[in-house]
Amino acid sequence: MSVRRLAPKELQPESFAFSEENLAWAKREITKYPPGRQFSAVIAIMWRAQEQCGGWLPEAAIRVIGDMLEMPHIRALEVATFYTMFQLNPVGKKAHVQVCGTTPCRLRGAGELIEVCKSRIHHDPLHLSADGDFSWEEVECAGACVNAPMVQIWKDTYEDLTPESLNKVLDGFVSGNKPKPGPQNGRQYAAPISGPTTLKTGGINVATDTHDGPALTDQEPKKASESANTQERPAPKAPVADATEKNPP
Repeated sequence: MSVRRLAPKELQPESFAFSEENLAWAKREITKYPPGRQFSAVIAIMWRAQEQCGGWLPEAAIRVIGDMLEMPHIRALEVATFYTMFQLNPVGKKAHVQVCGTTPCRLRGAGELIEVCKSRIHHDPLHLSADGDFSWEEVECAGACVNAPMVQIWKDTYEDLTPESLNKVLDGFVSGNKPKPGPQNGRQYAAPISGPTTLKTGGINVATDTHDGPALTDQEPKKASESANTQERPAPKAPVADATEKNPP
């Protein structure tokens, strides 16, 4: 794993404070864990702080969260620098594009999507565009291999991309008209591009011409039986006598 460092001091805000709404949310999140285990809320709260900060996590926010959870600052910094879901440097104000570069996406044209990002945003990953509105990076598998190649922008994924359709997606963010997430070629979720091939009638619980009622429905009530807690136990055996010279084993 590459070394992940905090943004330089000149990019760091002097302070951080949660909005009233986010502070109330964070306090509710902490109550989900028993006393002494509030550290477990750190990832969720850091994610909310990152959203509030425009897509990245400043050092001041990390320290505030550590204090909120009574967590040593170094522990909070360890979490923030370990998980790549946290951006440690400022990202594009309108979109941060994460291009999946794992094998399935590479085989389906992810390299061409990266070239679009290089030409439209910045030649190097994790750098802001000239207007500060966009940034990009290559990431590991984003879990949408069947719809490769794909990118993730904020919380949404855009799949089945070509260089042309990625340009259209970026144009939508430029104009402020967020494109609809999901496949960009008309595919229904992860179904075959030609359309669904199974469960076209709505599933096994829908009545058909060959069944009078829903499938997998009992025709009569279940019979009473012994309690499910009843366990069968083997019959006890007589204890084995001690082995002695007069009573060999």
